[in-house]
Amino acid sequence: MSEHDGDIDLFEVREPQTQRIPFVFNSPHSGRRYSRAFLEQSRLDAMAIRRSEDHYVDELFGCVTDLGAPLLLAHFPRAFLDVNREPYELDPRMFDGQLPPYANIGSMRVAGGLGTIPRLVAENMDIYKTRLPVEQALDRVESIYKPYHACLRKLIARTHVEFGLSVLVDCHSMPGNIRLAGSGQRPDFIIGDRYGTSVSADICQAAVSLLEELGFSVSRNKPYAGGFITEHYGRPARGLHALQIEINRSLYVDEATLEKKPQFSLFAEALYSFLAAFALYVEKYADGTALAAE
Repeated sequence: MSEHDGDIDLFEVREPQTQRIPFVFNSPHSGRRYSRAFLEQSRLDAMAIRRSEDHYVDELFGCVTDLGAPLLLAHFPRAFLDVNREPYELDPRMFDGQLPPYANIGSMRVAGGLGTIPRLVAENMDIYKTRLPVEQALDRVESIYKPYHACLRKLIARTHVEFGLSVLVDCHSMPGNIRLAGSGQRPDFIIGDRYGTSVSADICQAAVSLLEELGFSVSRNKPYAGGFITEHYGRPARGLHALQIEINRSLYVDEATLEKKPQFSLFAEALYSFLAAFALYVEKYADGTALAAE
């Protein structure tokens, strides 16, 4: 694959010694390995192109293997390919050549420059110097997007078979200047459940309550309700739950330098406390649903 440095693993699964809890964690936007070929295509410098990253989210959630859950994480950057989109949300204005007829060229995300192959990074900065060959876009979907989702599906299916339910946690960060409409509040966390459709109300409310008990401000679904991953994999009636967690990155990152703040470790410890309590709640929830079904 000419667009990728040959020694770069595109994504990986970090496994616990034994999976002990019915969770799968996913960090699709924290990748920070930029191939030389991609950087040469871009009009942005090495710092600007990183503005779309979920900075260090893979590190913050690295603790989940200690809790007994797997973590899937991308090494390729979101600016290169966004797996939290439909496979073919593509903007025809970006490419030389004809897109396939099944491409979704009219979605709001495509219109906003944030399709499967993004046109923009944060702050509305164009990524590319010129149009891309359409074959490059389709190759990224075939060689990265589809294997990534195949891996995620396998982890979810394995968890569901072993525990009788699975909870997918899609892990993200958001800019520190995000405010809630009407109140001006800057939430520390946003929990997205696709407006009650991707995860049971009890599990979602537990996540909100546990974070609030730790002193964090939490919003639900506003302004982020969850993307393609949460919507696609969440089937709570079948025991397949999916929720999205957005963390205000100003809590732990200097957004100008993209360096970790001194309080990074303290914040990571607080996040671990939340995740441990959340896992305990879901285990009890799973026991209760099993009893109710008998």
